Amino acid sequence: MRKRKLRSISAALTVAAGSLAAGAVASQPAGALTAPVAITADSLPTWQTNGIVFAMAEANGTVFAGGTFSSVRPSGEAAGGGGEREAVNFAAFDAATGAPTGCSLSFTVGTGTATVRALAVSPDGTTLYAGGFFGAVNGTPVSSLAAIDTATCAVKSGFGVSVNATVRALAVSDDTVYLGGDFSSVGGQARSDFAAVTTSGDVTPFTADGDAPGRALALTPDGRNLVLGGDFDRVNGTASHALAVVDAGSGAVVKGYGSSFVPSTSVVKDIATDATGFYTGNEGTGGGVFDGRIAINLSDFNQRWRDTCLGATQSVEVYRSVLYSGSHAHDCSTMNEYPNQRRKHLLAQGVDNPAKLGWFPDTNDGLGEGIGPRAMSLASSGGTDYLWVGGEFTTVNGVAQQGLTRFASGPDTGVPTTPNVNVSSVTPGSVKVHIQTSLDLDDSSLTYRVYKNGGTTPVYTTTASSLPWVRPQLTWTDTDVTAGATYTYRVTASDGTNTTVKSPTQTVTAASVPDAYPSQVLADGATLYWRYNETANTFAADESPADDGGNHVGGPTRGVSPGALTGSASTAVTYNGTTQWSYSDAKHTRPSSYSIETWFRTTTTAGGKLVGFGDRTSEISATTDKHVYMTNAGRLIFGVRSGSNRTVTTSAAYNDGQWHHVVATQGSTGMRLYVDGALQASSFLITGGTDYTGYWHVGGDNLSGWTSRPTSNYFAGSIDETAIYPGVLSAAQIAQHYTLGKNG
Repeated sequence: MRKRKLRSISAALTVAAGSLAAGAVASQPAGALTAPVAITADSLPTWQTNGIVFAMAEANGTVFAGGTFSSVRPSGEAAGGGGEREAVNFAAFDAATGAPTGCSLSFTVGTGTATVRALAVSPDGTTLYAGGFFGAVNGTPVSSLAAIDTATCAVKSGFGVSVNATVRALAVSDDTVYLGGDFSSVGGQARSDFAAVTTSGDVTPFTADGDAPGRALALTPDGRNLVLGGDFDRVNGTASHALAVVDAGSGAVVKGYGSSFVPSTSVVKDIATDATGFYTGNEGTGGGVFDGRIAINLSDFNQRWRDTCLGATQSVEVYRSVLYSGSHAHDCSTMNEYPNQRRKHLLAQGVDNPAKLGWFPDTNDGLGEGIGPRAMSLASSGGTDYLWVGGEFTTVNGVAQQGLTRFASGPDTGVPTTPNVNVSSVTPGSVKVHIQTSLDLDDSSLTYRVYKNGGTTPVYTTTASSLPWVRPQLTWTDTDVTAGATYTYRVTASDGTNTTVKSPTQTVTAASVPDAYPSQVLADGATLYWRYNETANTFAADESPADDGGNHVGGPTRGVSPGALTGSASTAVTYNGTTQWSYSDAKHTRPSSYSIETWFRTTTTAGGKLVGFGDRTSEISATTDKHVYMTNAGRLIFGVRSGSNRTVTTSAAYNDGQWHHVVATQGSTGMRLYVDGALQASSFLITGGTDYTGYWHVGGDNLSGWTSRPTSNYFAGSIDETAIYPGVLSAAQIAQHYTLGKNG
């Protein structure tokens, strides 16, 4: 975890260990980045550690890293390679090159495992303070706290402070070093979890005794107050759980926070500051935890905003009005953002608004506790600003890289992903070009250009935003077409600096007459209509006006021919029944009435879900209903959660290898299940369902607890022409759809 330093009490931006004062920032944000993001997501070559980095700090273009490791090695080199150098729990790096400097310090202990847990630099940049659990630095006896001359990389022998347990947090002013940790004695005097010493090593009268470990410290910009974070429930006898503001001189509590502010199951792991506020990174265990971040105004020490994402936050850093954080955030559904899914380890949000900004570099969980990033530090060198990240990760942006990485204020070299494109022509006189918006890890707003028939000048240009968990579909309708003529289309995406190659060529013949089946589906009001005519990409294009496009997971077979519709060139998708499904990344509230329609073909005896509604996307859902699934025997079940699981089931089996048409409806007349145009099962009693927001799934999702649960959650077979309607289709409409599909 990174600990704080104060470069200048009057600075507009308080510097915390490894952060920059406003006057120290060297360069302007890269032009291609989506404001207010000012750090690219492009990881730079950086030397690595063979263990965990817990703390970072910066001085004069040098970045210091401390933790539990024994060596460093060049970027791209595997552990044990020929370029490895000894580095015992500490290393220093050139901020601009990512390579080690000549400063080599060894932090050791006679008994146990030595570790460096906190680093902070004096306001004048001349002294590095290190805290942790160690008994010597380069052989010089110390006691879990040391002062290092940054110019000579030598231990300052005059700073001899004895601490009887681990130091986990540091903050430094012109004349005082504040420390937090597990200790009960500092310099021979009783101090519980928090203490202060002079820069010459004398214990001060400052008293802010906690009843559990201190983990984070930050001085306010005016130097008058100190913010404490940790596990404690009381400070100087005053109830204040995990967070407190105390007088920097005396330690008296200025602002306490009750157990409901930071829940009793959560603690504060890090604190960052700027000119107007301070920001906490929080970690919880058990139920009802708080793992996110809180912004607190310096004017009154009250909350500005709160981020309730789950996934323990370990580090926070402010740069140019953006709060960057290291965590393993996996569920931001309470923020109306992404549902429980794969972890995202690096995030950004504005200091005035907790909504996530378009900055998504990533690491893995890595070693130790599987946390990922644990420390951050800002540095400036040669006109460029750098955000360094340390932790226990072993990959960065999908590439092997252990313990350390860094990002810069520019240039932005990351190219967006090439757009996925699908083209269709259902109505004479028009061709629809469907585009799945691209992903750029530091540019959420991208410009899309459509090229027609091999032309070099775009025929259509638009700008749209996307995020990793929601990549909205764009649709452009080309009306400059002739019936029966063939056209080709390609699309690029650009962040203003980096432009993708053109997408693979998509070819379409303009309709001469209305395509009967899809025309009727659209006329009947479908608000999701996946035809599965894509052949190679992961995009499930939506033909409906809602642009509710989807994503194929696990590589189901696309372009399967023939599809369900007789006499049509339309294709289908085939799922393997174990690891493949598709989902819409557009979040929906529970519909009061709806219809689910699809065609399917299978010989499976393991059952599986055809279409359904669930609360997650790229992971199996915890809550599911409004779904049609197949039993091992081939019967179809329509299930709704209304107080309990309610289902209706067909008497016949449909795993005969033929194409079948199924429609499930629910509304004021109850539940109805139709197969091949005829009603097969119904219940007029069940008119409502569980109220939750979710996502439409095709090909699989959780079936735990449902009637006649099949062997597999996932469907092995082909699916085609899936549609969702915001109302109940009539029996006549359903019969018409079946007839159109069978007769062409």
